[in-house]
Amino acid sequence: MAQSAPNQRANRRAFVSRLLGATPDALVITGLGSSAYDVFAAGDRDRNYYLWGAMGGAASLGLGLALAQPDKSVVVITGDGEQLMGIGSLGTIAVKQPKNLTIVVLDNGHFGETGMQRSHSSLGADLVGVAKGFGIEDAFSTGSLDRSDEIAQRINARAGTVFAQVFIEADELPRALPPRDGPYIKNRFRAALGLKPF
Repeated sequence: MAQSAPNQRANRRAFVSRLLGATPDALVITGLGSSAYDVFAAGDRDRNYYLWGAMGGAASLGLGLALAQPDKSVVVITGDGEQLMGIGSLGTIAVKQPKNLTIVVLDNGHFGETGMQRSHSSLGADLVGVAKGFGIEDAFSTGSLDRSDEIAQRINARAGTVFAQVFIEADELPRALPPRDGPYIKNRFRAALGLKPF
């Protein structure tokens, strides 16, 4: 089923900042590119895991973390292009249904990292329909900044798997670059969980 064009689009940085401000204890996994910049711009913290590569891997990484840390809220913040690359991960997430996992797809309808070519989501692909088709019942879309409060409540409640497609403005904001040192990011994140580096 083709998805109709959204009537409203949120400012990506404002949405992410408000969401993370309301979920200070969440473990956050970012997709590559703009979603990582948005999360870093909202305030760097040791519970942020910036995924600099592995396009398509953010949701899978979030699933593994949610299963390993069931008493903590896990939030994946990624883009439409990155999620499209790893679309099959939604099938495994639906099978496992971790109550503490929320996937937030910032959807500008473009591949921002490769020149702003239009992505499938702006050409009729229905990401919410795909998520629901796999079996993620709590899947919805929004373009409202105010909806971030509702999503934050679901994150903090840890009452079920959530898939939120957030329609955002298709603009290229100044890059706010998080650390690029993979071992540093990994070890800082592990330390925040009380685990030893390796």
